[in-house]
Amino acid sequence: MTVVPRLVLSAPSSGHGKNALAIGLLAALADRGLGVAGFKIGPDQVDAAYLGLAAGRPGRTLDPRLVGTERLAPLLLHGAAGTELAVVQGSMGLYDSLTGRSETESTAAIATALRSPVVLVVDVAAMGQSVAALVHGFRAYDEQLWIGGVILNRVASARHEALLREALDDIGIPVYGALRRQDLPSVLPSRRHGVVPVLDGAGEAARAVRRLGEAVTATVDLERLLGLARSAPELGVQPWSPVVTDDGAPAGAARPIVAVAGGPGGTFSHAETVELLRAAGAEVVTLDPLADEVLPVGTRALVVGGALPESYAEQLSANRRLCIAVAELARTGRPVVAEGAGLLWLARELDGLPMCGVIDAIGSLRDGLVVGYREATAQSDSVVAARGEVVTGHKEHRAVLNPRGGQRPAWSWPGGAPEGFIWRGVHASQLVPHWAAYPRIATRLVAAASAEPATVPAGPGGGAPAGPAGVDPAGPAGVAASGPAGGPSA
Repeated sequence: MTVVPRLVLSAPSSGHGKNALAIGLLAALADRGLGVAGFKIGPDQVDAAYLGLAAGRPGRTLDPRLVGTERLAPLLLHGAAGTELAVVQGSMGLYDSLTGRSETESTAAIATALRSPVVLVVDVAAMGQSVAALVHGFRAYDEQLWIGGVILNRVASARHEALLREALDDIGIPVYGALRRQDLPSVLPSRRHGVVPVLDGAGEAARAVRRLGEAVTATVDLERLLGLARSAPELGVQPWSPVVTDDGAPAGAARPIVAVAGGPGGTFSHAETVELLRAAGAEVVTLDPLADEVLPVGTRALVVGGALPESYAEQLSANRRLCIAVAELARTGRPVVAEGAGLLWLARELDGLPMCGVIDAIGSLRDGLVVGYREATAQSDSVVAARGEVVTGHKEHRAVLNPRGGQRPAWSWPGGAPEGFIWRGVHASQLVPHWAAYPRIATRLVAAASAEPATVPAGPGGGAPAGPAGVDPAGPAGVAASGPAGGPSA
């Protein structure tokens, strides 16, 4: 089996600079002509996007809750195929997890599952010889974990660096680099912009990545790090493959065009989503909801991934021609899958701004942030899941919808009312599953896109389809009759 050189970058806690270091390391090595791949532990598609920008190939997430621990190594091998190094950026502190399940979902647990050396990024701005005690404690806490060394961040001076190196040398911990306090400036675009700066090809994101790469090149011993990465053993598993046994498009049929929301630099979906759709027989075309005014010619289905930022409501609303086109696609029964903020785009309005009007719900942005995993049970048959199927997904949003769910809600889970909307071929929910764990989503969607939709019933008197009670048949802000999918909460 092929051995993929690999490193896991982690830290004692959040805020030590591991995100900037991971991006800079990938950029530095890519600039030297090495093939590299970036991965983010957890559900964070924003960090993954910047890792991908630095590497020059799609960044990916590795989340044991969303894909299962058994898929972590296969997904890494798949995403790093043909490269000379995989860099895995940890989440939070080394032994922390979003759910408290550190034995299976922490960075340490995932590094062990990946049989990968860990490099600790340590902010030493207010630390001297104590750095040795800190690192020794992290190394001794789990004897199965392979801590291969450290990178020191925010070093004050040459004398400070010498003191730190001497202390770590006493406990046998290699130091692979030392960055001064000014070496890793806050150059990345604000997180409120999400993945958009990466996807739209704007220079700000590329300049920031290049700046971080220059800082790492000047301060980190890249050759020694590569030597550590190359010492990682075989993983003993086969790479994940998007090829599935279920039928998607019928044999011999033309490949249906599936529009996936994104931009020139990628999509708002996980990289595996597009790969699964293509493997199921689709021709995938990117649709930029912030710039494109029409759907790609021949579009038979639409996927809006969970990384679409909520903060772009004004731009989404202003693109009225595309809103009308999306509403018409949904009205005719074509498959439309909207995850995360994609649900808000399909609503009647968000904070008073008209949206697509596909579902009869109104969104509003709140100050609080809803974050967490949900084990959801499908409430109706749809292109995403069969009724009763259980799916694990992730939610991260500030916006709330009224009503929370339609007459045919998408999901239910313990402790909450039914959520999401199913109407004709539409499946819209703020829950974001990882399609690599549920490849049948792609095959069902492509099969539905290949088929002719059921005949849309005429409205009263044989005219256009009637909208629900209390909704202007013309739809919000002139959107053509879309027959929104809401109504009283179930």
